[in-house]
Amino acid sequence: MFQIGKTIVSEDIIQKDFVCNLSACKGACCIDGDAGAPLDAKETQILKDIYPKVKPFLRKEGIAAIEAQGTFITTEDGELETPLIDGADCAYVTFDNRGTALCGIEEAYNQGEIDWKKPVSCHLYPVRVQDYSEFSAVNYHHWEICDDACTLGKELQVPVYKFVKQALIRKFGEDWFGELEKVADKLNK
Repeated sequence: MFQIGKTIVSEDIIQKDFVCNLSACKGACCIDGDAGAPLDAKETQILKDIYPKVKPFLRKEGIAAIEAQGTFITTEDGELETPLIDGADCAYVTFDNRGTALCGIEEAYNQGEIDWKKPVSCHLYPVRVQDYSEFSAVNYHHWEICDDACTLGKELQVPVYKFVKQALIRKFGEDWFGELEKVADKLNK
C-alpha cells in the first residue's frame, strides 16, 4: 500500500495485469452478482437527468425495472446503486447480436446523445474505490469471471492502472495519475 494525496492505494493495481476480454466473458460483470453498480450522490442526479435520453437505448425489461425502482436505488446499508432486473442484470444493460452485455448509458454516450460515459465505478472496474471520512482506499478487485481479462492483460503486459487510466484520471485527476505513474516506475525498477 502507498499513499497519494488523500488516497491509500493497493500495489495490486500496479502489479496485476488486466484487459477486458468481452469476447470471452460476454460482459458478465454487468449481469452476474447480487448488486447494481455502486454510485456516488452526484451520479444519482445525473442518472435522473439523462434517463429520458438513455431510455431509447434500453431493453423493455430494463425500462420496466427503472420505472418501478427508480433510476437508482438505496440499499438497506444506505449504499447507492443502479437498479437490477429481477435481482440479476443491471437495468441499464443491453445485449449485442452475439449476446454480449453492453451498457445502454455508454451506447447513448457513444451516439452523442449524452456527455456522461457511465458510472465511474463501471469505468474503473476492476479498481474499486471505498471512501472513508479521511481518505479513499483504491484497490484491485479480483472476480473469477474476469480471469480471461487477467490472462489477456498478462499476455499484452498491461497493468490494471494502465487499463483504467482514463477512469482513474476521471476520478482523481491528471496530477494524481502522474503521481501513480511515478510510484509504478519506482516499484517496477
